Amino acid sequence: MSKTFDIGLERLTGGGLGTGPAVGALRFEGIPGGERGTFFLETFGCQMNDHDSEKVAGVLLSRGYRQVESPDAASLILYNTCSIREKAAQKVFSRLGEFGVKEHDGRIIGVLGCVAQQEGEEIFRRAPWVSLVCGSASYSKLPELLAQVEAGNQRVTGLDTDTDETFETPVTRRDNPWRAFLTIIEGCDKACSYCVVPYTRGPERSRGSDSILREVQLLVESGYTEVQLLGQTVNSYADPTARKMKFSELLLAVADEPGIRRVRFTTSHPRDFTQDIVDAIDSQPKLCNHVHLPVQSGSTRVLQAMQRTYSRDEYLKKIALIRGAKRPISITTDVIVGFPGETEEDLGETLSLLDEVKYDAMFSFKYSPRPHTPSLKMSDAIPEEEKSRRLAVLQERQREIQTARHAKMVGETFELLVSTKSRRENQWSGHTSCHRVINFSSQEQQLLGKYVQVRVTGATPNGLSGEQAP
Repeated sequence: MSKTFDIGLERLTGGGLGTGPAVGALRFEGIPGGERGTFFLETFGCQMNDHDSEKVAGVLLSRGYRQVESPDAASLILYNTCSIREKAAQKVFSRLGEFGVKEHDGRIIGVLGCVAQQEGEEIFRRAPWVSLVCGSASYSKLPELLAQVEAGNQRVTGLDTDTDETFETPVTRRDNPWRAFLTIIEGCDKACSYCVVPYTRGPERSRGSDSILREVQLLVESGYTEVQLLGQTVNSYADPTARKMKFSELLLAVADEPGIRRVRFTTSHPRDFTQDIVDAIDSQPKLCNHVHLPVQSGSTRVLQAMQRTYSRDEYLKKIALIRGAKRPISITTDVIVGFPGETEEDLGETLSLLDEVKYDAMFSFKYSPRPHTPSLKMSDAIPEEEKSRRLAVLQERQREIQTARHAKMVGETFELLVSTKSRRENQWSGHTSCHRVINFSSQEQQLLGKYVQVRVTGATPNGLSGEQAP
């Protein structure tokens, strides 16, 4: 596999990122004529899509392209796509449709990511002006694919999914100057009946622990102190090297790297969430005390229809593991309402689960049918209006829970990694270890990238405010 480098945005584009980490230089090797052109890259979806775009941008910049902020200024236009929700896929084709009514002007247009994998060469039929269709597992082949496009090939594809080269690209451009993402496992073997990920991302493939730890060392050398390990089912990690590290052992190994102050991970699957993960968080303060554990429904009947591999009671046992930790661990989740056949009683069970667990935050969605999924064949579809009603009921219940939980935090002090400066004078914000965002006031002038103590002085259902503690 090729070596991964981490290159700062300011070094590649000539821009500045304030007080972000210092990074190594970039060598443009084998690029005839210097700059090739300009590119525009728009990303739809989750943190894994964001990190994929960092890889894509790094490859393009290393080939002599320059990034621009508007598709009108770009010679190469790329959309990195998500297909988990129907609206995300619709947005992509809406973007492509904007070019269909324009005269052909020689620009190259490409579709990357999950929609590319889902639709494949059908994209060429729906949008003949597209030249490149590439799934996330083929990003290591981007230089080769781009060479074909640059040579005038009008239909270039990279649609393999079962490859262990998915993690390695020649250059990764880091967009976030404070937190670095690392994908440690790609794909999914869980086969939930509503989910298109096994089709678009392929089977689970874990990255070798030696490669992960080498990249962590490079990130520390570049000034990063916080890393977030990513995977569709991150805790299903299975080290393919002779070390055979368990996920909990990998967490501890990353935290042990000198210079690392925080280690996060997302997203966990309940089936593979085990006591040793909680024990690792308890034993190592550098492991952030936050677990994102999607439940999707509080009804065992619906969970079985979703093929989620656990019951309500089994999920609650996982919650009990987390609540039994010596450290308080924040828990967030995902919930889907309106799954085919979901009854009012099923919705009531989901609401009662929220009352029992008392999540710190929730991402909630209306069920949307996705191509290539078993749920497409299910009867008893819920009308869209009813799905919207159920979503509103769910969100209101969670709002009440968050209101109460946030109110209890007033007066507490947390350590924040400051990541944002407000336009308002003396106002900043950052994340706690337990993944809460606090907006706070401080008279200091240079706080970006620093760790500070903040006392909570106010709370709303969706956020916290505070002031820097002495």
